[in-house]
Amino acid sequence: MTNSASRRRFGTAAMFALSVCLALLIVSCASAPVTERRGLHLVPDSEMTAMSYQEYGKVLKNSKLSTDMAKVNMVRRVGQRIAAASEELLEETGRGGDIRNYKWEFNLIEDDKTVNAWCMPGGKVAVYTGLLPIAQDENGLAVVMGHEVAHAIAKHGNERMSQGLLAQFGAIGLSLALARSPGVTSDIFMQAYGVGTQVGFLLPYSRIHESEADRIGLVLMAKAGYDPRGAVALWQRMNARGGSRPPEFLSTHPAPESRIRDIESRIPEAMQYYKARR
Repeated sequence: MTNSASRRRFGTAAMFALSVCLALLIVSCASAPVTERRGLHLVPDSEMTAMSYQEYGKVLKNSKLSTDMAKVNMVRRVGQRIAAASEELLEETGRGGDIRNYKWEFNLIEDDKTVNAWCMPGGKVAVYTGLLPIAQDENGLAVVMGHEVAHAIAKHGNERMSQGLLAQFGAIGLSLALARSPGVTSDIFMQAYGVGTQVGFLLPYSRIHESEADRIGLVLMAKAGYDPRGAVALWQRMNARGGSRPPEFLSTHPAPESRIRDIESRIPEAMQYYKARR
């Protein structure tokens, strides 16, 4: 093959790759509720939901579920109220179809050393018992669960996975990766991205997600009848818990001081949705 033919072939491939990238950007951007920030969502919702159900099942199989029914019922009660508020919010903003097929599930995992909770796409939620002493009550738990459900309804998992797939495979290899590399896509689904891609392009989006989930979560808990002003005390308790913490620029969560300031500034917005439960 001559040099000129090689250059033409390379140019054609490059133009095709650019066209694929532009097409993905055009058709795959959607905005989050409340903030209206637009994000890149390359993975079909059906694919995200299917992976969510599979990975959630694995987590439950390998975890010890709490048998303390008072605590389990509290988690389910708060979760169901937050779920109902999220469905109402999305219907009000013309996004009801995004959540209509969610199959909500709330489980309490017995692990007193883990202070955590999360919500996968499709409404699969887990709370760890180590979180409950810091949450203290339903209102504190609603702060965290509102935040985690906000991640799901804003499709942060899709956005992070899309970034991870593009970083690893590129635009052309994306569809092949989804179809032919289930193990790799499963890892990216659970971890979002690997070592070596964290500083620079990808990680700042994660911090944006956390701040956005705080804002949306305040609205969700307020719509569910929980006082959003309690979020400040919750994060103060989380901060007072102490322990080693990575620098903010390498953390997926904002530093506690920054988070509390941001939450305080968002409370007036959330209070517009608040009506105390009777």
